[in-house]
Amino acid sequence: MKIKNILIAGLVAVGFSSCNDFLKVDAISKYDTEYVFSDKTEINRALNGVYAQLLNSSTYGSAYMSTFCLNSDVDMSISTSEVATDNNYRRFDCNSMGGDINKYWIAAFQGVEYANNFIYGLENSPLFSASDAELMQQLGEAKVIRAMFYHDLVVLFGDIPFSLTPNFESDDFVMPVVDREEIHKALIEDLKGIAPYMSFARDLSDGVERVSKEFCWGMIARMALTCGGYSLRPDKNNATSYGTMQRPSNYKDYYQITQAYCDSVVSSGTHSLRLPYRQVFIDQCNYIVNNNDDSMFEIPFAKNSSGSIGYIQGPKGENYEGATSGKNVWGKSDGNARLNAFYRYSFDDEDARRDYVNGMWYYLYDGTPSILTDYTVFNNKWSKFWANSANTLGAGSTGNTGINYPYMRYADVLLMYAEAVNELEDGVSGTNGAKAIEALRQVRARAFTNSDKIDAYIASASGSKTDFLKAILNERKWEFAGENMRWKDLVRNNLYGEVLYYSFLRYYAVAENAAGTSDYIEAVEQYDGKPGYLELTLPYTIYYKITNNPNNTYIYPNTTLDVLELYNPYKSEKYPGSEWTAGDYYGWWNDTDGCPKDQCLFSFYGFIRGDRGGNVYLIKDGEIYAQTGASSLPVVRYILPYPNAAIQRSAGQYKNYYGYIK
Repeated sequence: MKIKNILIAGLVAVGFSSCNDFLKVDAISKYDTEYVFSDKTEINRALNGVYAQLLNSSTYGSAYMSTFCLNSDVDMSISTSEVATDNNYRRFDCNSMGGDINKYWIAAFQGVEYANNFIYGLENSPLFSASDAELMQQLGEAKVIRAMFYHDLVVLFGDIPFSLTPNFESDDFVMPVVDREEIHKALIEDLKGIAPYMSFARDLSDGVERVSKEFCWGMIARMALTCGGYSLRPDKNNATSYGTMQRPSNYKDYYQITQAYCDSVVSSGTHSLRLPYRQVFIDQCNYIVNNNDDSMFEIPFAKNSSGSIGYIQGPKGENYEGATSGKNVWGKSDGNARLNAFYRYSFDDEDARRDYVNGMWYYLYDGTPSILTDYTVFNNKWSKFWANSANTLGAGSTGNTGINYPYMRYADVLLMYAEAVNELEDGVSGTNGAKAIEALRQVRARAFTNSDKIDAYIASASGSKTDFLKAILNERKWEFAGENMRWKDLVRNNLYGEVLYYSFLRYYAVAENAAGTSDYIEAVEQYDGKPGYLELTLPYTIYYKITNNPNNTYIYPNTTLDVLELYNPYKSEKYPGSEWTAGDYYGWWNDTDGCPKDQCLFSFYGFIRGDRGGNVYLIKDGEIYAQTGASSLPVVRYILPYPNAAIQRSAGQYKNYYGYIK
């Protein structure tokens, strides 16, 4: 039986009793531990309970891919609110009262507690022996899942409560807050110790739906790269300050760990990029698990019961009276995990990822395609519509698709390796430079057939450390849309503010220019290295018509529904004829005053915003900092506040910084 079909059973198979109320999670009691860990069958069921924590909609089941996938030049959520809000994390505007952070906090720490209980119970079991390969593998799986939860908590919240022991074994009613570097160091050492005892995915019955040796290595590398990069640090002497961007003084030690463990994954030969880019995700939408290709660990959701992958992504699909009709047998799709409207213009014209990922139309309830003229485009990486007729969830279905989420891919390991080498060796002319170049080449080669776009491009980017890092980060930008990666890559390299500044100006300048003229057009085009593209070649009107399905997944993944043929999706063209329908795009200004609409003014509200008087303001420590200026940008307050409920349960031992006390 596949793991995804037994996780819920594993969740309820273990007895529970209440623990301390500070985290509001359940813990296995000592009595239950003694019973469960005296039998291998019960141990396996308990481990399934640990895996089941990954399915929670408040973390990886949905929120991780939407609510906490922060705005950037790739992933984008539009906002029209011109006032501060509780829950608007994506635009860097929230407070400790937000309900979604409390849900995430509780669910993630519950995952930690389940893992801690399992690890404690197994290590204290009369059956436990380091020579028992099965038990050591299971111990490793729980430790890696614990590291996943802790790592993502650190990325979102910075310094957090941390313990590697179950609540019932702790003397502290309130788990102490620990520095993020110390947390990562402890987790890295923990995984280093267990990795030699773990099996490769190819040797596990559930393949990449189980935690493997290579995924353990990959988690070590990811945590080390994060730890060695920049992050927003609080000013403990001034809680109203948003803090400063810092990295550890010994950051290269962590880059060395990243290089070494990425190299272990690559050298193992257990994964490749053999499948075409789109096929990786189309297979996931059809519940096909490839154990030796790009995916290194897929969170194993179950159809109709967990996971919203392909419901929040992909083209929106409307329904009528609770169902779709006619040839549309796929049911409702939300389609709100969107991409920045200008993201598609960053791609090379020959990049196979561009037209697959960037979706320009959606479906009415009867399957009729309709053009999208909005501030974002659909992220077509996953979709319910990509499931073939044998795998559809039905015309009355909504969320809980059961489509797996690839939490780590081999492409990520290759690019982490290249980034680490570039940093350690000040470019790619040193000892490991050729391997770093090859790592980048493998990822890029999957997206292109023209060798000039691969080898010549990489050769031109290999002349300096700065150029090669830019090439790596661009490749990550084009590779990982919708996978909650882009903003983290920018934070790690202290580039988030710069990228957000120009992301805001693209929306603002195009809206101003469409209504008349804009002083920002030239600055944005110069930054993008594309003179004239916003002012002269952007297609403010897109021409389209409905055509028959090409019945070829290399053109469009759904082989049944009609599609839209776009006459000019990337450049301005003359009127092509009456058989084409016109869709007005980038009409983002108010007719009355020519001012950009609220969606352009307020979608990056906590970092940069505009007003209806034609002014642009950067925000520093919660106050208006300057009208413009890319030379001295304030920090981006991406770190989230501790939930107020957790602060209250801690009896005041936890304290928010980063300006969240206002």
